[in-house]
Amino acid sequence: MPRLTDYLSYQDAQQHFSQAALWELFDGTRERMNIAHECVDRHAARADAVAIRIARADGGDEIITFQALSAASARFAHFLRARQVAKGDRIAVMLEPSLAFYAAMFGAMKAGAVTAPMFTLFGPDGIRLRVDDCRPKLMFTNAEKADEARFDGGPEIIVAGADFMASLNEYDTSFAWDTAANDLAVLQYTSGTTRLLPEAVKHTHKSIVTLMIAALYATGIRPGDRFFCPSSPAWGHGLWHGTLAPLALGVSTGTFSGKFDPVRLLQALSEFEITNLSAAATHYRMIRNSGRAQEFGYSMQKLSFTGEPIDSETAAYVEALFGAKVCSMYGTTEVGVILANYPGADDLEVRPGSLGKPVPGVEVQVHDPQGKPCAPGQTGELVVRRRDAWIATKDLGRVDADGYFYHGGRADDVIISAGWTMSAVEIEDAILKHDSVAEAAAIGVPDQTRGQIVRAYVVLKREATPGLAEEIQALVRSNLSRHEYPREIEFVAALPKTPAGKVNRKVLRDAVAAAASSAA
Repeated sequence: MPRLTDYLSYQDAQQHFSQAALWELFDGTRERMNIAHECVDRHAARADAVAIRIARADGGDEIITFQALSAASARFAHFLRARQVAKGDRIAVMLEPSLAFYAAMFGAMKAGAVTAPMFTLFGPDGIRLRVDDCRPKLMFTNAEKADEARFDGGPEIIVAGADFMASLNEYDTSFAWDTAANDLAVLQYTSGTTRLLPEAVKHTHKSIVTLMIAALYATGIRPGDRFFCPSSPAWGHGLWHGTLAPLALGVSTGTFSGKFDPVRLLQALSEFEITNLSAAATHYRMIRNSGRAQEFGYSMQKLSFTGEPIDSETAAYVEALFGAKVCSMYGTTEVGVILANYPGADDLEVRPGSLGKPVPGVEVQVHDPQGKPCAPGQTGELVVRRRDAWIATKDLGRVDADGYFYHGGRADDVIISAGWTMSAVEIEDAILKHDSVAEAAAIGVPDQTRGQIVRAYVVLKREATPGLAEEIQALVRSNLSRHEYPREIEFVAALPKTPAGKVNRKVLRDAVAAAASSAA
């Protein structure tokens, strides 16, 4: 009988998708399931099959087979049991991608504990906020972060270095898991600032089943792919789409460890012969700005991005570089992926700037402020249907006459000037068409005459030249509308980013508001 992984086209996805077919991809049932079994143990019999390829920033590689990961995670589960870690206890893991990280994460799942991945660049405040929220019994980290993670009332800190990993060899390499499908498996924090605690999203073991919708239709993963995702597994994209999804299908995945370097990434994509890459829009922009992408050869067949819209210049550059169109995958940590461009499907056009079409089994609309569907081309709020109710995504968008959706920015990123409604995303895209611009962010700032005007913060590739601001303004006016351009341009060395690498316009808006308050 054909499985969902046997179908590649958009039409086949609409015709053959069902929840029953989705469950056929797994060993578990609606009553009993374990993510570690689905992602690791059931593939361990394939001798020498590679589970994870890690490109380290220092130039080294780490290759982990399914067999090695199965054994290491089983030993880790036995260690947790020996330390009286009970089912449902929280285990924090703050490590760079490595055998220690994956053994800890999957070992905790095998033992019935709940994994809370944490970003290695968090400082003491960011760590403490999350620890105080999830109350882990143990935290596994590296020697460099151990002191920052230690505080009165906090969890026991275990440095998961070479000595610790060697100490696990006394434990058995098999472990009998016993978890219900509805048992909690992961606490995933969204990428907010370290000052405000982002909400932890709770994922059960059966969440791996729903995740396959994104794997099949948003990243286009199929058996035989060599997959890679450079996003940190502390975040939803790096963990769910970059790690759990491919492993659950028995597909080799790859990731990046250490401070991100676009040239090191390109080297790894070439040497690992990666065929399917899913990255943040920021990663693709950094590849473009590196100036060294042509030094390597590639085997790419499928490309996807998420996190924020990708500008048209970068999208065109990536297509020319890799020989494949970069496909959007849109969703939120709370609702999952709901729109996609179906990488690998030859019968669905990848329209420039489009988020694609709804994934199978999901209904998406654009609603006006009264909650009614918008006409094609009309901007409103993107909403998704869940259990007979429409759930707001807090993002703006529009849909064309052919059912393709387009992003209009976050609801709070809309700029209204002299009665005109403008999209920060569209203005930024136009700014990025200038050869001298590396990054850009647009916000609305107060203006006595117009209510708001557009201010753009621009990071340059090279030193500013006389008249550059006027050039950028003229370029935006020529691409958008005469009124739709940044009346103020500020050249900056860097833009504020969320820990996941997205441009953080809220920080810019807050700085403007604080300055206005001080001047009052």
